[in-house]
Amino acid sequence: MSSVGNVTPPVALPPPPTPTVPRPGPVPGVGLLLRTWLWGWMAIVQLIGDLMLAGPYLVIFGMILGGVSGAPAFGVGLPLLAVALLLAMLAARFERLRVHAFIGVVVPPATPPSPDQPLWRRLLLDGRVWRAGLHVTLIAFWGILVGTVTLVLTSTSIALAALPIYRPALPSDEISLPLGPSWSAGGFAWTLGLFGVLLLPLVARGLVGVDLALARWLLGPGSREQVHQLTERVETLNRTREATVDSVELERRRIERDLHDGPQQRLVAIAMDLGMARAKLTDDPEQAQELLDKAHTASKEAITEMRQVARGIHPPVLTDRGLDAALSALAARSPVPVTMNVQVPVRPGATIEAIAYFCVSEALTNVAKHAAARSARVDVLGFPDRLEVTVQDDGRGGADPAGGTGLSGLSQRLAAVDGTMAVYSPIGGPTTLRMVLPQGRVPRPAHNPRSLP
Repeated sequence: MSSVGNVTPPVALPPPPTPTVPRPGPVPGVGLLLRTWLWGWMAIVQLIGDLMLAGPYLVIFGMILGGVSGAPAFGVGLPLLAVALLLAMLAARFERLRVHAFIGVVVPPATPPSPDQPLWRRLLLDGRVWRAGLHVTLIAFWGILVGTVTLVLTSTSIALAALPIYRPALPSDEISLPLGPSWSAGGFAWTLGLFGVLLLPLVARGLVGVDLALARWLLGPGSREQVHQLTERVETLNRTREATVDSVELERRRIERDLHDGPQQRLVAIAMDLGMARAKLTDDPEQAQELLDKAHTASKEAITEMRQVARGIHPPVLTDRGLDAALSALAARSPVPVTMNVQVPVRPGATIEAIAYFCVSEALTNVAKHAAARSARVDVLGFPDRLEVTVQDDGRGGADPAGGTGLSGLSQRLAAVDGTMAVYSPIGGPTTLRMVLPQGRVPRPAHNPRSLP
């Protein structure tokens, strides 16, 4: 006799996943090539502009040659040379604007000479002026050469590319070019024109680099000026770093002093009251209850002082709701009536926001302590590249940043982020404090701006 055991039925396996074919995305570099092609038309305008300006620039070059050649003859050519160099400086300023408009690059101007030098020395012996004259000359010859070729090729390519539009109006089926043979007005001429329209902007984008190189070399700051500027920048950063370290140390001492003189003393008193209450709890319950009530009241006051100290370090409302709400709360606590106007469409970075808040806080503290003002006004305006803060009061004026009224600390705090401060405070008032802070590169979304009456 045989027996059959339990047989486990086979488990059905899930079907293999269907391989997914990735969808074709945009070809890398197509967007960059399209932007380069569109900017290439601006480069074509730049090169053709070189040709258009070649005539006036050659006139300036001729005036410089005439002035230099006539200078030895008892200085006869010096007035002509001075006028030519002045025109060259005006042309240099125009060229920097043109490079910015059509190439998209800002060429900073060279460092001007000291204003205490005589006018003739600044005009005839300044290297910037002679570099501007050389730039005018080189741009003139470069424009005659490349601008002419660019104008001819661009106009011819556009005319051939638009051939299907006006071909029925042609008297014959041939096109005669001034510098080439006659072509049949067919597909080859149209293809050649279309190829030129597509290729010329890219070539012009490369050729316009010569304009940019000449502008940077002759119109921008020289190597010595750049080294001097970098040296001054390093010295400024060293000063602001030391000032920032000193400011942070003073802030740390202030917080330590506030904690020692306020909450710490109250906590010590609370501990003593609780100790005495515990000792009298069995012998004198009524006095123990009074000590407990006193300790309870002191604990509430200690909590309030701790909140004030914490608010002085960094107010939570600034992090949660932004600069508008934090300044509104600051104005509500001010002993002087404050009109607040905050227009910040894009919320700045955390560092800029905190510095702006503490600068307004310190400014309003100065108004309450020193200005004897009846009212104050705070305007905060946000721009894409900067944050402008203006604090005004109708007090007695005479505020001096060197007088130890807290303005020097504001200046140090602003200098740490490359901000600036200007104080207008004549005797008798009013006082206007204007602060400008650079905006951060990564802005945060802001709440809806509003104005407080």
